[in-house]
Amino acid sequence: MKSYPQRIAELGQQIRGLRKGIPEPMAAYAQLHRAATAPGALETKSKELIALGISIAIRCDGCIAYHVRDALRAGATRDEIVETIGVSVLMGGGPAVMYGAEALAALEQFETAPAP
Repeated sequence: MKSYPQRIAELGQQIRGLRKGIPEPMAAYAQLHRAATAPGALETKSKELIALGISIAIRCDGCIAYHVRDALRAGATRDEIVETIGVSVLMGGGPAVMYGAEALAALEQFETAPAP
């Protein structure tokens, strides 16, 4: 079984390499991420749930790992995350069922062993 906390650690190392190789685009991306997830008309939790739904629908394992973790950190409940998975399945069909199952596994892992 895939370890999502470990996946975040691996991706973090790879992303640090990108920051060294392409510092300006990565700094701009980090700024975009902060701005897009900052509280506004929607609170950060809702924005992270939206990002998780998109992550499932577009089938991005790394994105699922980060957005499950970040949704939990933003105060999302298990029920909110599971409902987000359901909406993702609606929008993404059969492939989203598979990645929805991955998101549920990530949720269960982060509930017991939070990632850094």
